[in-house]
Amino acid sequence: MGAGHVPVDRLPEQQLGRRLVAIPLALIVAITVVDIHSPPDIHLGPLLVIAPALTASLAGPRLTALVGALAVAAQVLIGVFHGGLTTPNHLSQIAALTLLSALVVFVCHVRERRSRELNRARSVAETAQLVLLRPPRRRIGPLRVAWLYLAAEDETRIGGDLFAIARSERGTRVIIGDVRGKGLAAIGEASMVLGAFREGAHHYDTLPELASGLEVSVCRSLEDAADTENDPGEHFITALLLDIPDQGTQVEMVNLGHPPPLLLHDGQVTVLHARRPVPPLGMCELPAPSHRADPFTFEDGDTLLLYTDGVIEARSPEGAFYPLTERVTSAPTSGPEALIRHIHRDLLNHVGHEPGDDAALLAIERYGAHHLHRPHITGHPPLDGRRRLDSASKPVPGAPS
Repeated sequence: MGAGHVPVDRLPEQQLGRRLVAIPLALIVAITVVDIHSPPDIHLGPLLVIAPALTASLAGPRLTALVGALAVAAQVLIGVFHGGLTTPNHLSQIAALTLLSALVVFVCHVRERRSRELNRARSVAETAQLVLLRPPRRRIGPLRVAWLYLAAEDETRIGGDLFAIARSERGTRVIIGDVRGKGLAAIGEASMVLGAFREGAHHYDTLPELASGLEVSVCRSLEDAADTENDPGEHFITALLLDIPDQGTQVEMVNLGHPPPLLLHDGQVTVLHARRPVPPLGMCELPAPSHRADPFTFEDGDTLLLYTDGVIEARSPEGAFYPLTERVTSAPTSGPEALIRHIHRDLLNHVGHEPGDDAALLAIERYGAHHLHRPHITGHPPLDGRRRLDSASKPVPGAPS
């Protein structure tokens, strides 16, 4: 997830678990003392197995083995005070406790090994996300940027949604897209589109040319990138392209079957429906589409909200879709990061859990051409975070009425 990092001030789990080991140690002492002072016909020693079993849920195998050994020693001590170690009852209790403690340690060892493997897999997934997405800096030219990425696959950080920002001397080009399908199976196609965009954004002079170049690249590489073995169905990628100049307020948009972006201006929200929509990328059997850009005004203080259908198709427990446009109207206006955080919290409250589909949000605010930092212009910036409204909304220049 992007849009900043909020530090959490708490003890690490391992340190906290080691402190809680005092509980099973206290149980060993209490059971031993009570058993020694109980009549000979009362046997509390078997309860000592609780100590290593409880430790296994709090610490690793070494500490669990130590507590298990202390429990066995306590059982031996109880046997000394109750008839000696030669009685069949005490011998069987010691043997059973030793065996059970060894079994608990083994299970704890297996669990810890799997936990290490899972942590390595998470680390690889996070690295892959950074390599694949290369999330943008928070400030790019005259723009402030914040983002959010939620992956559908459990224990992963990447999926089939994508976004990227490429800088040039004239301005900023943006793509946000959604591969049909979700999770790990869609990563190959997402990577293909991102690579084609990052290369084409610096080679094509106009946005329609860039869109046509992406279509050619996708049709050439889709068969190799798509996971056709596990997903033999149709493969395509919806995408939205923007060309935001550093100077001036006229932005161009090409929408290739993607949900329309939202424009926030003076407290009003406008849905930027495409005047000339074209099919998604990868519909290679269709005639080559004619890509033409739709212009709209993007002034200082305005914010663009780009998103994938995983956001607007997220359902509440009652089955209602998430009303993004309505919720954005009441969102804070203190910057793109606050907007993204607000939508994230509101989306989780609406669904009740993490969305079941990949979801991505990208908020872009123009905050003045006088904030330009020319030294930061680079081809690959380093990392950093449906409903149409009524006629009271700010009109979109060139859009149909």
